[in-house]
Amino acid sequence: MRGFGFSKYVPREVPKGGFDELLKLFLELLNYTSGDAGEALQWMNKLDKQYNITNDEYGMGDFIDDLKQKGYLTEDNESGEMSITAKTEQSIRQSALEEIFGKLKKSGKGNHRSPQSGAGDEKNAERREFEFGDSLEQIDITQSIHNAQINHGIGDFKMTERDLEVEEMDYKTLTSTVLMIDISHSMILYGEDRITPAKKVAMALAELIKTKYPKDTLDIVVFGNDAWPISLKDLPYLQVGPYHTNTYAGLELATDLLRRRKTQNKQIFMITDGKPTCLKEGNRYYKNSIGLDRKVVNKTLTMAAQCKRLKIPITTFMIAKDPYLQQFVRKFTETNGGKAFYSSLNGLGEYIFEDYIRNRRKTVR
Repeated sequence: MRGFGFSKYVPREVPKGGFDELLKLFLELLNYTSGDAGEALQWMNKLDKQYNITNDEYGMGDFIDDLKQKGYLTEDNESGEMSITAKTEQSIRQSALEEIFGKLKKSGKGNHRSPQSGAGDEKNAERREFEFGDSLEQIDITQSIHNAQINHGIGDFKMTERDLEVEEMDYKTLTSTVLMIDISHSMILYGEDRITPAKKVAMALAELIKTKYPKDTLDIVVFGNDAWPISLKDLPYLQVGPYHTNTYAGLELATDLLRRRKTQNKQIFMITDGKPTCLKEGNRYYKNSIGLDRKVVNKTLTMAAQCKRLKIPITTFMIAKDPYLQQFVRKFTETNGGKAFYSSLNGLGEYIFEDYIRNRRKTVR
């Protein structure tokens, strides 16, 4: 008798403790402590006391020893201070990538195909008859033979041009991206930590590009009163400062970085939670946090228009819900011809990943 036999499902208990389980928690806490290993371990001790995350066979002391032996921690012999290693930094990026990209794959939000097709390097589901000018690589030989058999029969087999079937291809372009992260003081105000999700997204996007699209480039720019580039290894340690928001300086630096790139596809992703409130004029800072300052806003819109002339679209991820701020973002987006997402912190990574993958598959004519 054919069929399937099913047995009763007995759920397996996941044992508490163990290095791998504690490592996941440790890597997550490092995002919140800005890479401070000592503070993260203190938090773990408190969690252990409250929730018993270790057991009698494997305690926190064992875990710390394993972190050192496996190359995740180094300890200063004189001060006793512990620091994370390059291996830990990479593990944090990989963990962020699995968290964000894993959600994206499970959600099934689409294949991110461009509306245009032609000679390319990734197949899509569309098929059509052969047309003059199509490359031989696009012809589906198996399906074309099948068509010939149906159209002409097996006894007198022949193949004509009308039997040939072509697979459409998506053209993937090399892309240069600048990710701008707002580190003004408001990113930790109002009881909401906004900088940690932004850092996670940056680390995950960097790891995605490094592993899946190694020919693409990603620059990371942070902006407060000023703007400056940071390296990939600096991300876990990034903190918010007592800054205003100089969006103009961030865009100016991002544009300069993209001018040096030789790729045709260039884009800016900007994560922010507030309005521009600062400009630098010579050696002094012009600041105004009350309302939307005309001087600051107009300079910022001018920079958005300049990016449009350079064919650099800006995608703004606005993690604030104030109506007057959204009105500014709409005006900013209209000036640049880019896009804006008013996203929650939970969906931030998935939005950015979808937009990145979609943008890099645009056909460049």
